[in-house]
Amino acid sequence: MLSKGCRQCHKGAKMVLFITGMCEKDCWYCPISYERKNKDRTFANDRLVEKPEDVLEEARNMNALGTGITGGEALLETERVIFYAGMLKAEFGDEHHIHLYTGMAPSKERLTRLKGLVDEIRFHPPQELWDNILGTDYIRAINDAKELGMEATIEVPSLPGLEKLIPVLPLIDYLNINELEWSETNAAAMRERELSLEDDYHNAVPGAKEWAGELLAADDKVHWCSSTFKDSVQLRERLKRIAENTARPFEEITEDGTVVYGVLIPSGPVPEDLEEELCEIFDDRIELAWWLLTEYPDDFPGDKKIIERYPNNGMIVEVTPV
Repeated sequence: MLSKGCRQCHKGAKMVLFITGMCEKDCWYCPISYERKNKDRTFANDRLVEKPEDVLEEARNMNALGTGITGGEALLETERVIFYAGMLKAEFGDEHHIHLYTGMAPSKERLTRLKGLVDEIRFHPPQELWDNILGTDYIRAINDAKELGMEATIEVPSLPGLEKLIPVLPLIDYLNINELEWSETNAAAMRERELSLEDDYHNAVPGAKEWAGELLAADDKVHWCSSTFKDSVQLRERLKRIAENTARPFEEITEDGTVVYGVLIPSGPVPEDLEEELCEIFDDRIELAWWLLTEYPDDFPGDKKIIERYPNNGMIVEVTPV
């Protein structure tokens, strides 16, 4: 049983709005990159937000059906959360589903300010509180959120002791378990605990799903989200949505949602009748359909290469000289 937010993620239709990298906690397993961790920057997907319109433009680029608000600790910047959530609802309507991740147990006053803006709150009680989860302030916050009309979810990484969360299941709408992920920022802490990488291709930690077994079997509201799914499905589907909306006519969209095109730094004349939809001319280069460079190399003298990158001028994946 999946929440609406998770179903949208499966489609790659959820924009990720990273409010701030600041956080008062220091969870050893936190996978946030050095680029973002403990830095007060806002990102819409992978785009650094410099003005509010950047957020709306990113949402339009992917035809976002909803937004996941995260951090760091997003509620350290509650005013920022309220501003962006309100802006997204105003632009795309109440049906634009917004879920919010927090490691806090927010006061009812703070939660009331999110009413009508946040549809689902995903609480992250730290591992050291699981032994006595029903005696923590998270239970009060869960009840307050539901009273205010929000869905209440617990979302935690796969760690030993997950079965201690079974008593909270009757009080919540969903419980999501994220496969423990190895990253550059938590690698030292992983090694200290004698944890390792599953293989050379994935960020998963072997044995992590076994820790979740008892909890997964307890109720169908418990959902397992694997590292492979996030990398191979969720990201790919989001990239496809962005590519379909932003790719230039001569860019080829791959099965992974990346775009491929050619780059020519000319050393001589090129065909004058080159169709506009097959190229874009810059001062120092021509970007064009990649197959022109491979099928008609003599017509395009100069330095030639094929670029594969994330859509909308995103990260370069591969450069192939021709």
